[in-house]
Amino acid sequence: MAFDIEMIKAVYERMANRVDEARKVVGKPLTLAEKILYTHLWDGTATSAYKRGKDYVDFAPDRIACQDATAQMALLQFMQAGKAKVAVPTTVHCDHLIQAKQGAAADLKRANETSNEVFDFLASVSNKYGIGFWKPGAGIIHQVVLENYAFPGGMMIGTDSHTVNAGGLGMVAIGVGGADAVDVMAGMAWELKFPKLIGVKLTGKLNGWTSAKDVILKVAGILTVKGGTGAIVEYFGEGAKNLSCTGKGTICNMGAEIGATTSTFGYDASMERYLRATDRAEIADEANKIKEYLTADAEVYANPEAYFDQVIEIDLDTLRPHLNGPFTPDLATPVGELGPKAKANGWPIKVDWGLIGSCTNSSYEDLTRAASIAKQAVDKKIKAKSDFGINPGSEQIRFTAERDGILKIFEDLDATIFTNACGPCIGQWDRSDLKGDEKNTIVHSFNRNFSKRADGNPNTHAFVGSPEMVAAIAISGRLDFDPMNDTLLNEDGIEVKLDEPKGLELPPLGFAVEDAGYVEPIADGSKVDVSVSPTSERLQLLTPFEPIGNEIKGAKLLIKAFGKCTTDHISMAGPWLRFRGHLDNISNNMLIGAVNAYNKKTNFVKNQLTGDYEGVPDVARAYKAKGIKSIVVGDHNYGEGSSREHAAMEPRHLGVAAVLVKSFARIHETNLKKQGMLGLTFANENDYDKIQEDDTINFLDLNEFTPGKPLKLEFLHKDGSKDVIVANHTYNQSQIDWFNEGSALNLIKKENAS
Repeated sequence: MAFDIEMIKAVYERMANRVDEARKVVGKPLTLAEKILYTHLWDGTATSAYKRGKDYVDFAPDRIACQDATAQMALLQFMQAGKAKVAVPTTVHCDHLIQAKQGAAADLKRANETSNEVFDFLASVSNKYGIGFWKPGAGIIHQVVLENYAFPGGMMIGTDSHTVNAGGLGMVAIGVGGADAVDVMAGMAWELKFPKLIGVKLTGKLNGWTSAKDVILKVAGILTVKGGTGAIVEYFGEGAKNLSCTGKGTICNMGAEIGATTSTFGYDASMERYLRATDRAEIADEANKIKEYLTADAEVYANPEAYFDQVIEIDLDTLRPHLNGPFTPDLATPVGELGPKAKANGWPIKVDWGLIGSCTNSSYEDLTRAASIAKQAVDKKIKAKSDFGINPGSEQIRFTAERDGILKIFEDLDATIFTNACGPCIGQWDRSDLKGDEKNTIVHSFNRNFSKRADGNPNTHAFVGSPEMVAAIAISGRLDFDPMNDTLLNEDGIEVKLDEPKGLELPPLGFAVEDAGYVEPIADGSKVDVSVSPTSERLQLLTPFEPIGNEIKGAKLLIKAFGKCTTDHISMAGPWLRFRGHLDNISNNMLIGAVNAYNKKTNFVKNQLTGDYEGVPDVARAYKAKGIKSIVVGDHNYGEGSSREHAAMEPRHLGVAAVLVKSFARIHETNLKKQGMLGLTFANENDYDKIQEDDTINFLDLNEFTPGKPLKLEFLHKDGSKDVIVANHTYNQSQIDWFNEGSALNLIKKENAS
């Protein structure tokens, strides 16, 4: 069934004219990304060309998707916006709050018992405001979106950084914070700096052990975790056409790990096949009518250097399988080269777990390719040396895979089939084999492998690979195993070699499901009561933030973060996910994972009021209690990773007025702006070294806060000396208005009330 088909038809009906007009004003052929962006301008048809990486532009996305952990805060904010119903099609997906432990049935039962308060809240809010609701166990948000909602040429936003998965079906799909989603839910424009464009030309065809996952593992190694910041990555070429639709989704999905705004592919035969296989033939028929508008103009792909800001070329014929990690998703190593590298760095060779699934690699094709390796192990009498965990992407995939005997293959290898949910990928994993900080290695087909990400253990070395490579490595139990060249000793003492993986793009018997897990909202939700207990530990109604004001004097340095500081470091997941709807409780994890530059310890900073060293949230609360504002200083790519706006809301709640860093990750910078804070960057990044532990900070010219004008900050040192540091910002006037009002939401409420 095609959801929202009339909306999709409306997008397609206006697309040709809008693209044609945009081509005139730009004055040259258009990339696919440009076609979609110009088709979705808030003001309608383009009248002027926008400068990439410079101009802020208002857009009108077609839909919104929220996962349960982020939906709580997004919907708590929307409840304050004064609207009776969401303005665009919106869905909520319960996938993050299900802990992986014993297996699907037991884990889902436990989640429904322990998180019922949150699930009931999300269900009732969805019903009240006309939001589609996907129950716990229905599947991982991005796989469900790909199967049900994504469509070529559309634009969507989602409160999860891996919303970009929908690029596999030719969308511009962008991860945002909840406050951005609230704008669109409330019927307002959504603002984005017009992205730069990176073109990735794919030639040849995948073969042997190499998979779609290896494309993005290679790209991550080239661009690094910040190389795609502020850019849309557009894949093209014969190699792109040779990929399956879900393979394209895998590539787009992990594009979040290079900081890209989103990634996308032009409409082709694989997308049409996928649409028809997932009961959306009507969308395929409509897309076929405007095919030429759902991919870049031919001149663009013929001469990409003239139309993209950067071009990368990858030959799929020669691309080798990779494993990326540990502790960062861009440390790319071809399989077979990890042995010497691991020995040199002290990485454990023994592999304890192989985890397959997550939003990026949980399709039917992924499971069949991994299962082909697992079946060989069973047939060739090879006993797996590592534990196995499988997370199917959706109930539809799980049901179909069970029907076709695929899950049985994994079970024959003693694998645990977890719920159709995120589980270990986002730290919702009660790992039974390790208790403590033991040094160990795991391999998985997920996206992120930051310290403590999967199991809370800082010494778990996680490596990212394709599902089939994860299966092979886990079966061998060794990180240095190369299935293309190495053999394994079976139970009969015979040396055997694994054959190349084989998979099926789509199920030969078609997809099947008994209950997909979707709950449609009632037509009139005005009488639905949404109650939040004032004594709840999980949910808390929001109180509007007060404006910080244009005079900041006597502020204290809270922490100078050293090195990598992702949103996981700022607001950890794992056990903290349970507090995502309660701002005060979850603020107790604020920056507890960040490394203090002055002592290289985590959650151990100086309280300038007492001279004692305490946890970061404790010191922040102490300053706030005295009416003293604080600032946070950070390194490069600060806020890398997830879209979670808690990483901005928590500092805001605890009295942090400004975050001053060498550079920001895109979503986090926007989230800070939305919450009425100052997100600033060093004009001279070497000034980072001038900031001392006991510093008091005065803003010298905040009363002159205007677009394009840097701010001057005075850092008073303990010895009586001082440094004046110049800080750049990217605020436009609308964003300065958010700051002046206390938050973007405050401004929305004010405008709705007038």
